Amino acid sequence: MTNLMAMPLVLPILMAVLLIFLRNYRYVQRVLVVVTLLVMIGMSIVLLQHVHTDGILRLDFGGWQPPFGILFVADPFAVLLVLIATIVTLFCMVYAFSSFSARYERMFAYPLMLLMLAGVNGSFLTGDIFNLFVCFEVMLLASYALIALGGRTEQLRESLKYVITNIIASWLFLVAIAFLYGTIGTLNMAHIAQRVQEVGSDPLITTIALFFLIVFALKGGLLLFFWLPGSYSVPPVPIAAMFGALLTKVGMYAIIRTFTLMFTAQPEITHQLITIMAIITLIAGSLGALAYRDIRQIAAFNVIIGVGFVLLALGANNEAAYAGAIYYMMHDMVGKAMLFLICGTMIYLTKQERYDDMSGLIRHYPLFGWMFLVVMVSLTGMPPFSGFVGKVMMGEGLVASGSYVSLAIGFGASVIILYSLLRVMLHAIFGETMIADEDKVKLPKPMLLSIVVLGAVSLYLGTSAEMVLPYVTDAARVLADPSIYIEAILGK
Repeated sequence: MTNLMAMPLVLPILMAVLLIFLRNYRYVQRVLVVVTLLVMIGMSIVLLQHVHTDGILRLDFGGWQPPFGILFVADPFAVLLVLIATIVTLFCMVYAFSSFSARYERMFAYPLMLLMLAGVNGSFLTGDIFNLFVCFEVMLLASYALIALGGRTEQLRESLKYVITNIIASWLFLVAIAFLYGTIGTLNMAHIAQRVQEVGSDPLITTIALFFLIVFALKGGLLLFFWLPGSYSVPPVPIAAMFGALLTKVGMYAIIRTFTLMFTAQPEITHQLITIMAIITLIAGSLGALAYRDIRQIAAFNVIIGVGFVLLALGANNEAAYAGAIYYMMHDMVGKAMLFLICGTMIYLTKQERYDDMSGLIRHYPLFGWMFLVVMVSLTGMPPFSGFVGKVMMGEGLVASGSYVSLAIGFGASVIILYSLLRVMLHAIFGETMIADEDKVKLPKPMLLSIVVLGAVSLYLGTSAEMVLPYVTDAARVLADPSIYIEAILGK
């Protein structure tokens, strides 16, 4: 069973290499991509069930026992995110079948998307801080090519900003790892946590922790998100959907993992700072969502708001808030992918990017129009969709910690999400149609299918929470009690 843990990394890499040699066989590429991702989803479900029944699993590469050597760790938090990331990637790929031109499909779009997924999954599963850096780089190298895919002027402009920002962040990441290794003498994350507990409240460790926070904030869009709105609004639609759903979640995951496992000695400094950064991120993201009329920019700023929500819960520093953050991350991965796909479809149907240049889409595309209502309700946090469950659980954690200011700001941000998307719906979906019957563009079935299925996943997470909560509760328990993770890895 432990060897199954390597599949979320190995399978997409192997398939990406194979697809490079099949660049001229479009339909073969599509079939292989779908089969690979379906197999990965099945494996992730099996792995999640084993982790739920048997506890945290460990895979030691090369037979090296911890704390020596590289290892993968399958705990409930990591496996849940791997599962959702793979589901989201599958339906972004299905959408791409109708969205990508033959030129894009021959430009290695599918191999690059699989490589990015491999880096994302590796980041979730690794138990080694340097290997986390390696997986980050696999993910980022693929994203560098994807953001510029097509070679339009605005893509090249934004890709330059994106690449430079992430190169700086990667350099800072290496420096932070060097300082940590020089101080603690190990790279195994469980062993680092154990050593930090032995050292106690050391100002040097706290300084290193803040260094890591800056790095992951740059990569995850926490406060330092200046690069994000432009970078996420220029790639082809399915790629932008993957970016919005997955990339910031890796940075958020890294912050949550390191500050619940490794850097727990002085939460009055680290977690308080995370709370302040999350509040500023929520406010700034909300203002951005209100300021723009370009629907892709609105979607990008909604990504920033999601980052603020999750890390606001981390600042509460209790198990209830952690459970809410995990549930909300799962919801947000699905919801943001759906939002980007819907916005891209609106642009495809109208050839316009501003919502005030669109009107009456529901007349010609009724099911698509109602799917916009679904994503709006879900992202706002209304029942019966997944956003409601996550926000209620995060609210319980914030109340338990006495974080009433954070709770009020989170509620205000939810209202702004509703307003930012409601005005899009009232202008673009409802109203007098601007499209004559003879000018109506056919909506490809794979596009609509992807959006509908993601909406169904959000509905499932909202209405079947009692089936998902046991896994989320397991994950939150591990975050709240680092000794569970440490003992599973080091056996002490």
